[in-house]
Amino acid sequence: MRQRTLIKWLLAIVIIIAGIGAYGARSKTATNQQSITAVGSTALQPLVEAASEEYSADHSGIFINVQGGGSGTGLSQIESGAVQMGNSDLFAEEKAGINPKGLVDHKIAVVGVTPIVNNDVHLKNLSSSELIAIFTGKITNWHQLGGPDIPVTLINRSQGSGTRVTFEKYGLNGHESAVAQEQDSSGTVRQIVATTPGAISYVSFGYVNQSVQPVSINGVKPTEQNVTHNRWRIWSYEHIYTKGTPRGLTAKFLHYLKNDHIQTTLFNKLGYISVKDMHYQRTWQGKVSKGSGES
Repeated sequence: MRQRTLIKWLLAIVIIIAGIGAYGARSKTATNQQSITAVGSTALQPLVEAASEEYSADHSGIFINVQGGGSGTGLSQIESGAVQMGNSDLFAEEKAGINPKGLVDHKIAVVGVTPIVNNDVHLKNLSSSELIAIFTGKITNWHQLGGPDIPVTLINRSQGSGTRVTFEKYGLNGHESAVAQEQDSSGTVRQIVATTPGAISYVSFGYVNQSVQPVSINGVKPTEQNVTHNRWRIWSYEHIYTKGTPRGLTAKFLHYLKNDHIQTTLFNKLGYISVKDMHYQRTWQGKVSKGSGES
């Protein structure tokens, strides 16, 4: 009887010790888990998402949360300290209401932005003046440009979009687009253009596929090579801003984004251009000069 009682007590002790060990292991795992958040530009989002998945797969316990929302959201969120990384197509100095003091700019890549039209439009080239006339509402039907008799349907990015600022600044020579429906993401823009007869909008190169037709301007094609030589002028840096000098996981991930492996695999696959491949650089005021502008 006493022997059975002793065995029961020993089993109980073993179970308690095992439970404490399991709890300690779980606690240690939770302590080792790290996470950071990046918010902003939908033009940069596919690259950051793909890189974060690769990084997390190689580093146990790491989670990088990537969200869109547009460049304005990315800049305002990093300025307030709500996130660790603010993704933007714009320099912080370009965005009204943003105080760039204390923000550190990490130029991750360059993207070209191209007009896209519905495939039924059957126009592959426009002059600068024609593009401006379309987006300012002066041309309202494609037959005015020798295309089919279909009304022009404008699709804009939202006011907070860096892609929109880049397109209006360098594609429309500073003209504002006419009032039209606005969308928050490049993926949604492409889908609407692909399924709406007569639709026209603009996206970064990485979003172009066979469902839409990219448009040349003044005979210059929207290609990466033309961007690197500034022959195609509608391009922007893809910035990740941090509030102060990045530390810990944020610093490690930014370093990862700039390594040669990522820049020769994901960049090429997703349609991004390495900053070091640029033959020209551009300041936030729009001044262009020779050099890569790598930082």
